[in-house]
Amino acid sequence: MSWWSSVIGGAVGFMIGGPLGAMLGVAFASNFSKRRSSSGFSNNFGPGNQQRVQAAFFSGVFSVMGYISKVDGKVSKSEIILAQQVMQHMQLSEEMSKVAKDLFNQGKQSDFNLSEVLEQFRVETHRRTHLIRMFLEIQIQAAYADGVFDSSEHNALRDIAQKLHFPLHELENLIQQFSATKSGTKGISVDDAYKVLGIDKSYSDKEIKRAYRRLLAQHHPDKLVAKGLPEEMQKLANEKTQEIISAYEIIKKHRGMR
Repeated sequence: MSWWSSVIGGAVGFMIGGPLGAMLGVAFASNFSKRRSSSGFSNNFGPGNQQRVQAAFFSGVFSVMGYISKVDGKVSKSEIILAQQVMQHMQLSEEMSKVAKDLFNQGKQSDFNLSEVLEQFRVETHRRTHLIRMFLEIQIQAAYADGVFDSSEHNALRDIAQKLHFPLHELENLIQQFSATKSGTKGISVDDAYKVLGIDKSYSDKEIKRAYRRLLAQHHPDKLVAKGLPEEMQKLANEKTQEIISAYEIIKKHRGMR
């Protein structure tokens, strides 16, 4: 059973508790109060349960995306469109989209407690680096949504990474990688291909292959889902994998690698 099936079955915010569970409960109740009701906490959703991790990831992604969208003082139309595009990319059902939009709106509020939300997210995901990396990649995409990546958004991402105990130098690599692919991998330059793999031209062929394989392992869709990535976000992981493969092929061709 998927985490969403469990939610509509009655677990709602009580599935995970804390600020993430509270936001999920509010989002669900505000959209489906006439149709569903909570049944209380189920022991089937103890810490580490995959469905619980997926619910926490879903709640965290869209609420923090809302926070990122207004960190520069305003929420632009393009940032709202970005959130909608992510939902469409995930091929969310109409019901799931309504909950995601509500979570996004909660994240925009002045009383949104980023520190508490991120601390619970970190604990719920059991500090799984691959999941945290995917979470940050989605937030970087949100920061670029209006076409301008300013210092307030950069600082907010650094703050989020620190609260998640994610190395800042790795965050900067993720930002560089997204910057290189924001117009799509088709037709990117060789220089951008190196950025996508997080390496430079001084690397040996062997080192490049190692970096490529490491990135593929980090973004393997099935492995991410097994660790707690919501199945609805698997398509995002697939696309990231394709970006990595495309960049590697460009470098291989340029260097004459086998």
